[in-house]
Amino acid sequence: KVDYDVCSNYGNWLYSAGIGNDPRDNRKFNMIKQGLDYDGNGDYVRLWVPELQGIKGADIHTPWALNSAALSQAGVTLGETYPQPVVTAPEWSRHINQRPQGRSPHPRGRRGPAHMPVQHKDRGIDFYFSRKKDV
Repeated sequence: KVDYDVCSNYGNWLYSAGIGNDPRDNRKFNMIKQGLDYDGNGDYVRLWVPELQGIKGADIHTPWALNSAALSQAGVTLGETYPQPVVTAPEWSRHINQRPQGRSPHPRGRRGPAHMPVQHKDRGIDFYFSRKKDV
C-alpha cells in the first residue's frame, strides 16, 4: 500500500524541515519520538532500510547509539554499511534510551547506556541549518 495524501505529506515534510505552519515558538519535529510512537518495533524502517534489518526492535531508530558489539551482531558498520548521523539534536536525547513496551499508544521503557556522538550543548537542528554560527 502506498501512502499518498498530497496536502498531508507536503505539510508534514515542511513541518519536519522546520518551515511548516506552527504557531508555537521553538517547535521542532522529533524523529526519534515519532519513530517510537508510530513504529515502535521498527517494522516500517526495516521494510525500507534493509541495511538495518539485523537490528532488533526499537533500537533500529537510533543505530548510532548502539555499542559496537550490537552493531557487529546486526551486520552494521556505521560510516560504511550505514551512514553516521549528520545531526543529533539535543531534544532527541530523552527518547534515545527508550524502547516501547506493552501495547500503549505511547509505549516507553529503558534500554541501558547509549554511546552518543559528540553534540553541541543547547544547539537544536536549527543551529545546523542557520547561516549564522557561534562556533
